[in-house]
Amino acid sequence: MPTAMHLGRYKLILWVQYLLLVIDLFMNSFTELLRFENVILLVLYVIQDICILFAVIVVFLLFFNTYIFQAGLVGILINKFKSTIIVVFVYFCLCIGLHVWGMTMRWDDPNKDIWNNGYIALFVLQRTAAVLYYYTYKRSALRLGDPRLYQDSEWIRKEFEKRR
Repeated sequence: MPTAMHLGRYKLILWVQYLLLVIDLFMNSFTELLRFENVILLVLYVIQDICILFAVIVVFLLFFNTYIFQAGLVGILINKFKSTIIVVFVYFCLCIGLHVWGMTMRWDDPNKDIWNNGYIALFVLQRTAAVLYYYTYKRSALRLGDPRLYQDSEWIRKEFEKRR
């Protein structure tokens, strides 16, 4: 079992992860309402993209702290969290694409109607990927709190034997 110090640190990291998700949800919900000024919108988009990158960094730092990673069984972690890694990468690419396309089309006139069929499709795809991102990221954040990942156990030894 993790010590009280590890549990307290995990709670702090979990709250940071939740904060990053809430910031992203806020940005997805309200940035279109702030489109009257391009610079404000650009700054908000950059903040959203940086928060996604920070979320990925936090997950990988948690990976590095696991006993499995330190034992050299990185493949187990990648298989266990493959869906999260893929969803985060796809979501980040969709966000960048949506932000760049939207800013490019409305830079000269912030109130311009930019809602063509391609942009609507990308918008819907990005928002759908956001739901998947929130779900998989939160699930992974909770799964990374499993004490079995941070200590030697029988199932890790069996996995290690399979790899030899």
